[in-house]
Amino acid sequence: MITKLDSVLLPKKKFIYHYKNVRWARGRHETYLCFVVKRRVGPDTLTFDFGHLRNRSGCHVELLFLRYIEALCPGLWGCGGDDDRRLSYSITWFCSWSPCVNCSIRLSQFLSRMPNLRLRIFVSRLYFCDMEDSREREGLRMLTRAGVQLTVMTYKDFFYCWQTFVAHNKSKFKAWEELHRNSVRLTRKLNRILQECETDDLRDAFKLLGL
Repeated sequence: MITKLDSVLLPKKKFIYHYKNVRWARGRHETYLCFVVKRRVGPDTLTFDFGHLRNRSGCHVELLFLRYIEALCPGLWGCGGDDDRRLSYSITWFCSWSPCVNCSIRLSQFLSRMPNLRLRIFVSRLYFCDMEDSREREGLRMLTRAGVQLTVMTYKDFFYCWQTFVAHNKSKFKAWEELHRNSVRLTRKLNRILQECETDDLRDAFKLLGL
């Protein structure tokens, strides 16, 4: 486990406060990112690492993760050997906020250079996505075009994070009021945002066909 990033396990109260998918998340200015990194060499070998990060000193947590990517994913850039071509990584993030547009741009650029890396992002809340012309919305669509699987966290995802990243001292995860309702609402909103990306792709396809 990567213990030099943050303490591996989150305190219970901190997890509930920052990941609670409330409609009005006042005062939650930090973003937390819990991650699982899986490494595969060839068809069978699989190792993994996990931990969490939060934004520090003005650096957003998504970009902070990229600073540690070499330590978390050794050999990601490769040296041209056969083993390097067979090496791949699968990274899963559980974020308290969805990425801002600037982080989305940086992540998309990074992923375009890393064909052997797959990223899935689960988010508890959507960051500044209420306005139709929000730049953050376009950022999420950009991530989708870069191959990122974007999903809103559901009860089972919060439960998984509780079991994996939280110092729960064997206490059970208790769903807060309206967890499911808010998750459904945010899922619908994210789907509407990403459908615009699919519409743009169809328009491009029609142009290529001369339709």
